[in-house]
Amino acid sequence: MAQDSSRPDFWETRYRNHVTPWDAGRVQHALVSFAGRLKAGSRVLIPGCGSAYEAYFLAENGFDVLAIDFSDAAVDAARSNLACFPNIVRLADFFEFEPDALFDVIYERAFLCALPPRTWARYPDRVATLLRPGGQLAGYFYHDESVKGPPFGASPEQLERLLSPRFDLIEDADVHDSIPIIAGKERWQVWRRRDAT
Repeated sequence: MAQDSSRPDFWETRYRNHVTPWDAGRVQHALVSFAGRLKAGSRVLIPGCGSAYEAYFLAENGFDVLAIDFSDAAVDAARSNLACFPNIVRLADFFEFEPDALFDVIYERAFLCALPPRTWARYPDRVATLLRPGGQLAGYFYHDESVKGPPFGASPEQLERLLSPRFDLIEDADVHDSIPIIAGKERWQVWRRRDAT
């Protein structure tokens, strides 16, 4: 299998061969709670959406969702789970696509940790560019000291150094319903985009 997870063919191979150990097959509790506090109709982006269970949940609850992935096979998997909402998933590269409008929320679930750390420097500015002022980056962040991946872990201090120039951490909580392979290694966090000065 291809070994560079910054490339679509890495994920294409895994989805085509059904090698997706990160796929929980469900929506985790913290997202359900967070969605209940969001303004109705909020615009949400899900990068690296994979099978898109969260996209279905959010769309079903009235949010304006766009789910993207740069792997054709992942988009196929998402579309099979989004039969009622076929227009909310798109083949697109997070770092390159041009949205029609800014987002209120970018939902993070195994996207950053899927990317090699050498690519992380682009992530905060891209997220900030896609969010409206005061918009939120919300989701599950993977903490681990292993240099092998994916998933590629970051210590809490590394994550803070990465995100704090553009974002303020406003929520940080334990996660009790992780899939077994990452149990105890992820936290639910919400980061608010800091307005440019």
